[in-house]
Amino acid sequence: MATLVTRLFTKLHGEKVGEDAFGNVYYRSKRAKDTKTERRWVVYKGIEDGSKVPAEWHGWIHKTNDNPPSEPQRYPWQKPHLPNLTGTPYAYLPDGHLLNGGKRAKATGDYESWTPPTA
Repeated sequence: MATLVTRLFTKLHGEKVGEDAFGNVYYRSKRAKDTKTERRWVVYKGIEDGSKVPAEWHGWIHKTNDNPPSEPQRYPWQKPHLPNLTGTPYAYLPDGHLLNGGKRAKATGDYESWTPPTA
């Protein structure tokens, strides 16, 4: 949730550029003379987390692309964008992780531990 100062700054100095599928709204400064001096920012919907910015908007906000993205082209092999889930109940926990039972399958026998040579 944007603070009062952020909302006031955005209202006075910001020009809305677009919105992503997650409800994040992207702005640029109204009075910029060119893209080098232009200031760009995002007002997040919900929790403020940089990993919530999709790839197509990430390029624009970091000035890799001059123009804001239009409708992104999606390929069948692409997964939908997910924010970083670390620390949430939806985080990935591999077999053997302490929070996932702490047990994993035994090694298959192709593993031989290293022992240092004796002097």
